Amino acid sequence: MRTMFAIEQLAQVACVWEVTARKVGNVHRFTDFPGTTYLDFVLSATAIGRSYSCNTANHVGLTILLTVGQTRDTVGQNTNLGILLLLAPLVAVPRATPFKNQQASGIDAVLQSLTQRDAEHVFEAIRIANPGGLGDAPEQDVHSEPTVTLLEAMKLAADRDMVARQYANGFADVFDFGVPAFLTAFERFGCVEAAIIDSQLCWLAEYPDSLIARKKGNAVAADVQQRAKEVQALGGIATPEGRRAGVALDKHLRSDGNKLNPGTTADLITACLFVALRENKVLPSAPFRWNSPDWL
Repeated sequence: MRTMFAIEQLAQVACVWEVTARKVGNVHRFTDFPGTTYLDFVLSATAIGRSYSCNTANHVGLTILLTVGQTRDTVGQNTNLGILLLLAPLVAVPRATPFKNQQASGIDAVLQSLTQRDAEHVFEAIRIANPGGLGDAPEQDVHSEPTVTLLEAMKLAADRDMVARQYANGFADVFDFGVPAFLTAFERFGCVEAAIIDSQLCWLAEYPDSLIARKKGNAVAADVQQRAKEVQALGGIATPEGRRAGVALDKHLRSDGNKLNPGTTADLITACLFVALRENKVLPSAPFRWNSPDWL
């Protein structure tokens, strides 16, 4: 008989899995950033557990705001804003309701229920978190009070931010691209870590990372995308040549004070992991570690 894990537990597992896996350019269990460590991300998962235990569709924005505050209280900085923006509406879908299928769409119902008050809470959360590369927007700038719902605000930012794009398209990239990429890799490699790494490279090859684009510009983000495509063309992590290219990509991403950190991609992977866990496609007890001596 399978254990029915609480939703907040699954959210925490997704967060810990994501940061523990040795992904290119990110913090992981063997590599910290100056001022931001692996432990900071693990401790941040505890803030998610406290807030998400009472999250509902009527409190998505407030949940994000409270969790940003709890994260800063716990680790003193923003480590998980993108994750919170993605997980809050997913967690708000009732457990018995499908995320998305032909009969019902729990995520669409949650997104359509978002209000201007949710937008006010999220704008405040973003100001508190002060994410890297945050600039001015032509409409509904977070430095001002919103005059639209959270969904409408996200639609305005969807062309420049992959997190906002998920609100605008009903999390289509998560459900139709990211989750299948992870599950296919999990079946192929037999462990969670390799599946996360492989799916990260799939994401990077498919979509320019929004955080890199905000910090360094679209051309630099496109260059990283091309480098990821080259890793995949060599077989990705399944071949020695692909792993060597992946290690070189990791070195490149860390070469400019970690300004090439593909942080938005990491956030999207966390959302995919949560979906896979909630749908019982993978269990928290699944084999995790990938034994590959020529990787990071």
